Parts: sequence; C-alpha cells; structure tokens
Amino acid sequence: MGVQKCNGSLDAAVEDLPLEKAMEVAREKAGLGHLTGADLKAQTREIIGTCVSMRVKIDGHWAVEALEIISKGEWDERFN
Repeated sequence: MGVQKCNGSLDAAVEDLPLEKAMEVAREKAGLGHLTGADLKAQTREIIGTCVSMRVKIDGHWAVEALEIISKGEWDERFN
C-alpha cells in the first residue's frame, strides 16, 4: 500500500481500502486456493479479517466495523 511500517499507534494507521479492492484481492486469492470461504462475501470477510491486525480501514470504517456491516447485510448489494 506504499506506507512505512506502522509505529503501533492508531493515529498512524492511515490506509483506507475500498471494499471493491478487498473483493478483488479475495477473488485473486481464492483463485489461487488460498481462501476457504464458500462465496465471495465469505472470502472478502477473510481478507478484511487480515485488515484488522494491519489497522487498515475499509471504506472509512475500521475493519471490525466493516465486518459488522457485512454481517448485517448492509453491503449485500455490493457483492452482486
């Protein structure tokens, strides 16, 4: 993503990944057999799970919040 290693503070976490990019990564990784999710939504959740530890936001939301939004179905139309 082109940013120096994070120093551990939340203030230093400046990356914001669009959901569509996370979906693109999920498609690529799934094609290589690296993900276990049954569908694109589940595979994208796997990618976003990695974003939690990397302190990367998804569409302006912390990754944990993005996972909750997906669980509630609020972004379902974006997976079609």
